[in-house]
Amino acid sequence: MLDKNKKFIDDSRKDNCFALGRQLTIEYYECSTKALLDEALVEKALLDAAQKSGATVINSTFHKFEPQGISGVVVIAESHFTVHAWPEHDYAAVDIFTCGDNIDLEIAINSMKDSFESENVVVSSDQNRGIISKAFEQKKVGQIVKKSEIYPISWKKEYESKNPWGVLTSVDIYDSDPNIISDAKSIKQFVYQLCDLIDMKRFGECQVVHFGDDEKVEGFSMTQLIETSLISGHFANASNRIYLDVFSCKFYEPREVAQFAMSFFKGDHYKIQIALRQ
Repeated sequence: MLDKNKKFIDDSRKDNCFALGRQLTIEYYECSTKALLDEALVEKALLDAAQKSGATVINSTFHKFEPQGISGVVVIAESHFTVHAWPEHDYAAVDIFTCGDNIDLEIAINSMKDSFESENVVVSSDQNRGIISKAFEQKKVGQIVKKSEIYPISWKKEYESKNPWGVLTSVDIYDSDPNIISDAKSIKQFVYQLCDLIDMKRFGECQVVHFGDDEKVEGFSMTQLIETSLISGHFANASNRIYLDVFSCKFYEPREVAQFAMSFFKGDHYKIQIALRQ
């Protein structure tokens, strides 16, 4: 649970004014992958948080994306709880918006922390919405009142802004089809289709070799030279897991790699790490 002695929501309201609402954005890191993959569990997490905190639940709607990711909203009489979950990063983004003083926000945040099994929780913003007790002066329409740094959410924009030497994407795929990952021809076919998908020119033949005297690591290893660097992977028979790396000095979309690989090998879910190599 969060340390109650360490007040991490600032309840001080020094100005003698009135706000129509209060909005918190909460970042849940290092969550349980299982908790974020299950639409029913994510919905229950938000419903439990709303009910335990004193909110009046009206209804809820949630959607599971393919191959993974969940978005949802719990509508409450006081406004809403929303979430988007990224299982591949063990991360969930939550928004609580309330127009009532009866909701215990500490209880709501801690409840979701427990449900998501999060190891690291950050309240990234705490805002008053609709301050109406005193006039708000705006010099021109569209004025940005408080400017904050904007970070790109597109890897292509990030790539263009930093101009790195290359992009490395590491994808771990869990519970893959054992018949596919233990078949050398299928692995080669995957490589050929992946190169076509991300527009990479292969250099030489794809090498698929069986390694591992230890059954814990036994399985095929794959390498494919491309003109812009290398694709490699290991396919672990004991766990049906795939460890795939794509490194290229030519840009490609990392999520295309992850989602295609998961679909091809019929995996249950995946984790992804992306690095821009300078």
